Amino acid sequence: MRKIKNVLILGLLILTTFSCSEDVMDDINKNVNDPTDVASNLIISDVLTRTAFTITGSDLAFYSSVYIEHNVGVWNQSYNAEIRSGEPTSATTYNNSWNSMYRNLADLKLIIKKCSEGGSEEGNYHTLGIAQALNAYTLAILTDLMGDVPWTEALQPGVIFTPKLDKQDALYTQILQNVDDAIENLGKTSVFPSLGAQDFIYNGNKDRWLKFAYGLKARYTMRLSHKSPAYADVITYANQSFTSAAEECKYKYNASTTYSPFYRFFTDRDYFGASQSLANKLNDRNDPRADIFWKVHPAGSELEFAPNGNPVQVQGRYAISALSTATAPTFLLSYHEIEFLKAEAYVRLNDLPAAETALKNGISAAFQKVNIGLTAEDAETYFNDEVLAKFNADPLKEVMNQKYIAFFEEEAIEAYNDYRRLKAMGNNVITLENPLNNTQFPVRFTYGASDVTTNENVRSAYGDGTYVYSENVWWAGGSR
Repeated sequence: MRKIKNVLILGLLILTTFSCSEDVMDDINKNVNDPTDVASNLIISDVLTRTAFTITGSDLAFYSSVYIEHNVGVWNQSYNAEIRSGEPTSATTYNNSWNSMYRNLADLKLIIKKCSEGGSEEGNYHTLGIAQALNAYTLAILTDLMGDVPWTEALQPGVIFTPKLDKQDALYTQILQNVDDAIENLGKTSVFPSLGAQDFIYNGNKDRWLKFAYGLKARYTMRLSHKSPAYADVITYANQSFTSAAEECKYKYNASTTYSPFYRFFTDRDYFGASQSLANKLNDRNDPRADIFWKVHPAGSELEFAPNGNPVQVQGRYAISALSTATAPTFLLSYHEIEFLKAEAYVRLNDLPAAETALKNGISAAFQKVNIGLTAEDAETYFNDEVLAKFNADPLKEVMNQKYIAFFEEEAIEAYNDYRRLKAMGNNVITLENPLNNTQFPVRFTYGASDVTTNENVRSAYGDGTYVYSENVWWAGGSR
């Protein structure tokens, strides 16, 4: 009898085991480190880090820095870019950044879908607004540097394999619409909690993000000034943006677990030398930043500047940037940029007293950047003794040169964009000294190799890459 009972119990255990084995195996096969659905507040943390380190502070900035003569390429790929050998025309040059931008746009598209009507986080207006602003920001960098790019058919894996290229004028319509949508949503009352510590820039402060969005609108309205000048609008939007450096949009590093991209670029590569062209501009103005911007290379013996366009390819000889510190922030949008935007707009509207005030504010903010360390009093003295006479002689030239200097070195992409826009408008007010620029100034960046090799539409637009020397982007007077 006991044997029969034991057999029955064993049978029940076996049946129970088999009946639940499928569910158990399903659980076993799940990868808890690869969830199929992630909350938007977690996704946006990744987006912010990627934006700062692999987009704004990336190869895009490093190469812009060479082309705009904030730095001189003195070794390897940067040297090749300096002497216009291979790098400016190669599809591999910016491929990592190309992939990062599209990864960012894919993540932001997901956040926007989640937080929009019908999404799983419908009513999460503030996160939605932040995502829309960052979407505009990323898409603008992509098209500002590359021109026409895949967008409306992009980010549909398994559906559209070779997306078409969208025209830049249409992309800018989308960019400005995204900014307007961000402003609208950031002004709403959200039913979701603040991002808090998941927001590495503003700690969930939606009012700061709203000012960022208005600042972007000022920047992009000015960007289109060759096509459709609207200087009064630039001022209106800028006046709704940052009112001090405490509000500006920047990603900070702690020099322990995070490090500034330009600092890492030096410690890992050491490809830059101090630019003679930039030094000349500071010396011409008796600018006190001339004693702050650069230092002797750790392996060098004197403060030697590299000649633009024809340096010796060598490491350890030329002076290097002293601003490339471990904690130097990455600026998505600075307060000094807002003031310089206003200064230019006022100059173009012939309101010179207002332009002078904005210019003075921009210089003062730039002097007080964390890795500069000068004071408002230093800026006041410099403005009165050196800048004012130059401003009175040629207001636009001095405004744009001061903006160019202030952008060294973390804001090289915007300096590059400004230079191309000004040239398109016939305002040759910033002098670059690389003699190769006469025939080989890169007026745009190439597409990434990931799509040049897989998308026939991108491959056709890329050709042999030499178009980067002749084909301006649309907002700079080109057709693509």
